[in-house]
Amino acid sequence: MTIPERKDGAPWRNFYGRRFGKTLRKGQVVHLGTTLKDVQVPNVGWDENPDRLPVDLVDLFGRQVPLWLEIGFGGGEHLLHQGIANPDVNLIGCEPFINGVAMLVPRLAETQVANIRIHPGDARDLLDLLPAGSVEKAFLLYPDPWPKSRHHKRRFVNAEFIDPLAKALASGGEFRVATDIPDYVRHTLEHFAERRDFVRMNADLHNAWSDWPGTRYEAKALQAGRKPHYLTFIRL
Repeated sequence: MTIPERKDGAPWRNFYGRRFGKTLRKGQVVHLGTTLKDVQVPNVGWDENPDRLPVDLVDLFGRQVPLWLEIGFGGGEHLLHQGIANPDVNLIGCEPFINGVAMLVPRLAETQVANIRIHPGDARDLLDLLPAGSVEKAFLLYPDPWPKSRHHKRRFVNAEFIDPLAKALASGGEFRVATDIPDYVRHTLEHFAERRDFVRMNADLHNAWSDWPGTRYEAKALQAGRKPHYLTFIRL
């Protein structure tokens, strides 16, 4: 798939989600100016990195261990859980919604988790810069469903996303998707059925992963009577 470019060479990518929500608390603002600077993945933007040099993961984390990636971490509860439970793994979380970032960074300071880094922006920009085969596990948890048919092209599970994800994932790498929207399940299964570089693993879509802590989005879905679905794909 060819993505149109802007005059500065950056791919022309529409962004349809929210960047900002309710007014942030004073403490959150402070952490965005301090903690975030310490854990943010540098030089992702086109202005800072016009040559699109790849992320140096050893420099970023100070060590070379398996890398996991969460795309759209929401309030960060799953990302934080995985970081605490897996100290021998490096994790990068992407979230363009600044209120979600503001929820997580105080927790990072409080818990002093050292193996999490954040990209407060579009995950597609980061995927451009991750070394090929560097990600061993990726998560897409309760993404925006964009329920109207004419908006399905806005869903994250589309060729524009899957192609760079496939490049970043290592052979044998795992991609997990959680959603409470049956049509998003259908959409995801159809897109991955077309691929020859992924295979679906789990037959029971309602059986959560053994290390799944749940999220506040899932709690809301359950409260509303919607059933969670869990999909797992392996990169061949």
